[in-house]
Amino acid sequence: MITRIVKLTFKKENISKFIAIWNESRTKIAGFEGCHFVEMLQSKKPENICFTYSIWDSEEALNNYRQSELFQTTWAKTKVLFDGKPEAWSTVSRGFEGQLIKENNEAD
Repeated sequence: MITRIVKLTFKKENISKFIAIWNESRTKIAGFEGCHFVEMLQSKKPENICFTYSIWDSEEALNNYRQSELFQTTWAKTKVLFDGKPEAWSTVSRGFEGQLIKENNEAD
């Protein structure tokens, strides 16, 4: 499994356009063969920076998505909204796989 993290910086006036594109595409991306999870995170400040976080079976599954019509269409709509070059990382887990949950539910 690999986790893909992509940082996207948008022109401030385009962030709502990107969110609309994301909302149109996310279930299609999540349903793509080899995708286990996908979400978009938006920075609180500055609000024009977003991250996509996705988990894939393999680099091959991710590359199949990146070569698909779905990606090409979505990317064409998205890249015109940028205010900076996107950054991307493909990562692998090196340790605990899964969520780490606090055993003590009391407030810190």
